[in-house]
Amino acid sequence: ELNGRERFDDGWAEDDDPDAAPPALKTVVTDEYAKTILTRNASPDVPFNVSLNPYRGCEHGCIYCFARPTHSYLGLSPGLDFETRLFAKVNAPDLLRRELAKASYMPESIALGVNTDAYQPCERERGLTRRVLEVLHDCEHPVGLITKSSLIERDIDIIAAMAAKRQAMVAITLTTLDPAISRTLEPRAAAPARRLRTIRRLTDAGIPVGVSVAPVIPFVTEPELERVLEAAHAAGAVSAHYVVLRLPWEVNPLFQEWLQSHFPDRAQRVMNRVREMRGGKDYDSDFSKRMHGEGVWADLIRQRFVKATERLGIGRHGRRFENLDASRFKRPTVVPPVPTKQCGNATGQLDLFS
Repeated sequence: ELNGRERFDDGWAEDDDPDAAPPALKTVVTDEYAKTILTRNASPDVPFNVSLNPYRGCEHGCIYCFARPTHSYLGLSPGLDFETRLFAKVNAPDLLRRELAKASYMPESIALGVNTDAYQPCERERGLTRRVLEVLHDCEHPVGLITKSSLIERDIDIIAAMAAKRQAMVAITLTTLDPAISRTLEPRAAAPARRLRTIRRLTDAGIPVGVSVAPVIPFVTEPELERVLEAAHAAGAVSAHYVVLRLPWEVNPLFQEWLQSHFPDRAQRVMNRVREMRGGKDYDSDFSKRMHGEGVWADLIRQRFVKATERLGIGRHGRRFENLDASRFKRPTVVPPVPTKQCGNATGQLDLFS
């Protein structure tokens, strides 16, 4: 199914330099009937155990996205296919309601939009994220959302009502304040200034908002670390988190190609610093190192982050996520019937990344 597009203020000016604009891409969104909707993990370096992703693939096109390799399991490319061949889990709200209704279900905070952005452009037409939020709101179930889209403002009514009961928090990813870098690094995400306005609007609605400074790219976005934190704090952010650039699997060659294209003068220097923080490798998936790296340079970034957050009085994401209230949870009173026929997508790989 091909989706049309409507006008939406993502913060990029109408008179932008046309040479700087991202290429026009035709996006195909395919309906998918997922078998399960909640993903559980035991990773010790993330502050949540349960996540929900209404979509596969992401139109934002962030070159550094760690989720890109998942498209390979669908027989698609982690490059352009990840950005243009998307899957919408149309039964996500019904699956969630059935999951929450199980007698064995124990409520704990759900992270919404972790693998791919739950507020990417196709959500404007699909509305799956809002319907998932409505289920969580009705059940008084805690949720944490992370996005780099101003579309989240559409759902302030639901999120603010949940936040008033300590059942919701939001993290806005802010990689850079430089629109020129953002335009190539994350080409179809909201402009940095627009994300700051989103932080302010959510904050003014009584929603606790954190900033995720991710990824920190040596010599590209890393020099801005303190300025990003200061800008987010001025906009109302009350917590912060950072992640050093991660280059798993197919993300590595894609990022290095981007680096050579846009920063050829410092590409080798960037990769040398990345390897210094990864024990001499391009990437280390060890849980104790993958988010923040290791060594002298990783420690310097950590110290800068700690000093800046302490000076600004900003807390940490994880603690706020853990403090969301699940004590009011109530099971759904109406549970959708299980479909008589399970439908998947054409790849035949639905069960691998549902």
